[in-house]
Amino acid sequence: MIYLDHQATTPLAPEAREAMLHWLGGPETSGFGNPHSPHRMGRMAAAAVEVAREQVAGLLPRGGRVIFTSGATEAINLALVGSGAKRLAVSAIEHVAVLDTARWIDPDLQVIPVDGEGLVSPDAAFGEGCELVSVMQVNNEIGTVQPVGELAVRARAQGALFLCDAVQGAGKLAPVEGADMIAISAHKLYGPKGIGALWLRDGLDLEPLIRGGGQEQGLRSGTLSPALCAGFGAAAALARVRAQEEADHVAKLWDVARAGLADWELNGSAQTRWKGNLNLRREGVDVARLMSDLRTVAFSAGSACASGSGRPSHVLRAIGLSDSGAKASIRLGLGRYSTQREVEDACAQIEAAAAAQGV
Repeated sequence: MIYLDHQATTPLAPEAREAMLHWLGGPETSGFGNPHSPHRMGRMAAAAVEVAREQVAGLLPRGGRVIFTSGATEAINLALVGSGAKRLAVSAIEHVAVLDTARWIDPDLQVIPVDGEGLVSPDAAFGEGCELVSVMQVNNEIGTVQPVGELAVRARAQGALFLCDAVQGAGKLAPVEGADMIAISAHKLYGPKGIGALWLRDGLDLEPLIRGGGQEQGLRSGTLSPALCAGFGAAAALARVRAQEEADHVAKLWDVARAGLADWELNGSAQTRWKGNLNLRREGVDVARLMSDLRTVAFSAGSACASGSGRPSHVLRAIGLSDSGAKASIRLGLGRYSTQREVEDACAQIEAAAAAQGV
């Protein structure tokens, strides 16, 4: 199988797996202690959690604290609901974890438009009385990189909090500066599934979503998994070291894929983007059939979280595509362990399958 769906999830880095093994905790080890217990085994587990917290913090700005959660969706809900904000503004291409939660809080939600390249204007207006603005760092469907630093400054100048979904950018791009809250996920940066984090600016507090124990600084009750924390931490530390190398690697693969699929049109900006994300369309292609025919290539027709809905992508519609154009689009996710040969082979297979449809 050629795996080209790195926006949906990434393979577990060997270094992250190794970091987790002791803390998975069979009876023959001392790694199964509860990190909230006061005895020696508990203190050892707690120390592993705090090492991981520092490693994850290395991907985020100074002047804040890391709250471990079950993933970015929980982190986003904690930020949006826990902030107490009632009047919200979010970009039109946010992940549904943001959009659906924001609409639940504020039925009159302000949706900030994007241009045809999928970019929010740094001068975008926020409505009067807006209390919280949310714009993602890197879009998960089309890879555009938003001017979140400038938007954060403007939001805070207006008296609004700024939340950034940095799931697709953490460990790849520089930390988001100026935000009040940042959500990230381990399994998007070669860590384990089931854990994420919310970075919270110093001096800002939230109401917890989950009560019943007071763990995670009173913001997220429940027993932490030292194994998941350790894997997240190791993946974060590795991503920080390898960021430039990985950016150069996927940029080269991007060029290979663009050459191999030269007749496909690009969705989103060609310059202001993370080049590990390649979203393309070819009018007339039946993408469902294409994916069915290509059983040995793992790629996507959009966000994994919205797959199976049957609805055209809200992201592609926001950049001006028709329903037919959105449904004729595919997403290739290039990653750390992808090879040039794999990308060339996948593109050749996609081209052959599209040609077999007569388009």
